[in-house]
Amino acid sequence: MTGSLLDQLAGRLRDQFAVDGATATPVAIATALRAEPEAAVLGDAGLLRMADRVHGDLAGAGPLAPLLADADVTDVLVNGVEVWVDRGRGLQRGPAVFGHPDDVRRLAQRMAAGAGRRLDDGSPFVDARLPDGTRLHAVLPPVAVGGPCLSLRTFRHRPYVLGELVSAPVAELLAAIVAARVSFLIGGGTGSGKTTLLAAMLGLVPVSERIVVVEDSAELRPRHPHVVALQSRTSNVEGAGTVGLADLVRQALRMRPDRLIVGECRGPEVVDLLAALNTGHEGGAGTLHANTATDVPARLEALGLTGGLPRAALHAQLASALQVVLHLRRDTHGRRLDEVCVLLPDRSGLVTAVVAWRRTSGPGPAAGHLGALLSARGVAVPALLRSGPA
Repeated sequence: MTGSLLDQLAGRLRDQFAVDGATATPVAIATALRAEPEAAVLGDAGLLRMADRVHGDLAGAGPLAPLLADADVTDVLVNGVEVWVDRGRGLQRGPAVFGHPDDVRRLAQRMAAGAGRRLDDGSPFVDARLPDGTRLHAVLPPVAVGGPCLSLRTFRHRPYVLGELVSAPVAELLAAIVAARVSFLIGGGTGSGKTTLLAAMLGLVPVSERIVVVEDSAELRPRHPHVVALQSRTSNVEGAGTVGLADLVRQALRMRPDRLIVGECRGPEVVDLLAALNTGHEGGAGTLHANTATDVPARLEALGLTGGLPRAALHAQLASALQVVLHLRRDTHGRRLDEVCVLLPDRSGLVTAVVAWRRTSGPGPAAGHLGALLSARGVAVPALLRSGPA
């Protein structure tokens, strides 16, 4: 059977389910497919492939499903009809699977509806999480000038372990930070691997400790037996029901957390997080968008102001709440831990990020301070703080 005939068959089945309003389960699709005259030509193997294809079009990611199923793929982006794929080494052109921007629009609307969100001319953009964990963002024309834009961030069902992300000496240093209950932030740009590294580090938390995770969209899935996940909620169509990160941080404090984790610090919840880490909740962590580790204090200043915390007060809390910043960088070679910095107050009382270890040059000025901090908490000083680059 030619490709055009297969397309026509798939189109008829899609239309049939759309008209009938029936649930497009794999069994229902296979039954409908067997009733088609072309079923005998397909054979058993071909029928199964066609059933998978139609199911993907009706209930999954359609023609993008094979890309999302690729374990190496982290992002799938669609601009108009152009497909771009990131396999950890930067964006590359993907296969031409869309013939017209309307195909992308319909796919985006169906995926948004599957996540319980609205996407149309009255609400031309959406940010949602699909049932399989994939993160969806879509923008429709005329807001998207060149045609519909679809951004999919894949969800890895098997968490990484540190040894898969960094070298053994670096893994030793990160494990020491976790064991010493040092509070830390992971900074970096979009797609640099902040959440992935944080999940791997949380997998090292002792099983006797309770981790409470607060996120805008549930992405952190550490390999740990006692994790409580809280997710923020946007308002409904009536504009009510919003639950923000700051609300969830306050609720998390009443849930007896041994480790309080904020998936991404992006607003006034920073004030509540710093307050929590100053009241005996050691070992907390989070991620933050930042260009460099030295930019982190300034980024926290800006976020603190949105929560009504003045600069001086923020730095006073920051000095005792957070100790370490890990900075990730993404380049043509992939995602790598670029440096480890210690947050230290300067003579004016403002907190700055001082390098303890850098990938290209080894131990930095704050290596001794970090080593002393780990040692004081009963953790052996990693070799990386005494040696050269890893």
